[in-house]
Amino acid sequence: AAGVAVAAATARRAEGGAKKRKKGVRVVHGREIPWMIHGPKAPYKAKVVANHKQPQTLTKPTGGPNWETTHITLDHGGNMPYLEGQSIGVIPPGPDKKGETPGKLRLYSITSSAVGDDESSTTVSLCVKRLVEVDGKFANRDVGEDKPDKSGTAFPDKRVYRGVSSNYVCDLSPGDEVLITGPTGAEMLLPEDPEANIIMLATGTGIAPMRSYCRLLFNDKAGANEDGSRKFRGLAWLFLGVPYSNSILYDDEHQEYKAKYPDSFRYDYAVSREQTNAKGEKMYIQTKLAEYAEELWELMQKPNTHIYMCGLKGMEKGVEECFGPLAAKHNVDWKEFAREMKKDARYHVEVY
Repeated sequence: AAGVAVAAATARRAEGGAKKRKKGVRVVHGREIPWMIHGPKAPYKAKVVANHKQPQTLTKPTGGPNWETTHITLDHGGNMPYLEGQSIGVIPPGPDKKGETPGKLRLYSITSSAVGDDESSTTVSLCVKRLVEVDGKFANRDVGEDKPDKSGTAFPDKRVYRGVSSNYVCDLSPGDEVLITGPTGAEMLLPEDPEANIIMLATGTGIAPMRSYCRLLFNDKAGANEDGSRKFRGLAWLFLGVPYSNSILYDDEHQEYKAKYPDSFRYDYAVSREQTNAKGEKMYIQTKLAEYAEELWELMQKPNTHIYMCGLKGMEKGVEECFGPLAAKHNVDWKEFAREMKKDARYHVEVY
């Protein structure tokens, strides 16, 4: 009997091991999700395609060198299935900072829903900000060497540093081939509960996963019932922080969702260099959150409310500054509260 029990236990372990080793899949909270179908040693060669939903350049000039954010769509031929909230890697041809070819792999959050912007399940879109620094600490173009990028921006009279991967992606054109890896990431996955409340906090290109959620929840056929109503019955509330109004991303889509689904979608922008609050303080994400602090706190008490945070590293600190004093009023320690939400897989953070 003991021998049978040992054999059974061994078989169970073997079966569990087999599940873990299943290629291209990872089990997260009991659910199989696509995972590293294509690794860095065998990347997939995708092709850039035109996007008829969004222009390649999403933003308008702001007066500084670092103004452009682009929307790039790649055809993966159905060979790179992914979920909302995941990321893919891009391998630029290089040379990178160290002169190595190809360049270093760079991860980007996916900005399209699982079916893609064209709902064909064969494309993936990225939202990428072009990194350009002028007369800074580092430079990879000396005076006289900087040439116009695809948007026509150039600084030939300055020492310029251009991010290798971001400038490569932003300069892509339809027909170009791109080496991609992935998908990866389990932190930012959407809950399966159609009545969940989703509070989305994003700065800049941190909006990518939030846009992927909203496409599924409010746009795609995949998120609709047979009678045309939406499967999602909760509240999705987006807070986007950007420096200038010219830097706001996907505003056309947010307006459309708000007009069609006013009870299910809300959005607020924090434009730090153009807006101030009643006290005259710059309007950062936490400043905007503070305007709705009581309402948001009430929403967070519901066990089906999720917080998603993506963007600059300081965001978490800002959120703590906003809700810490309010939590204390209710005899709750914010850090402990956030920890409990994390434990319940309701507090999702991806910052850089």
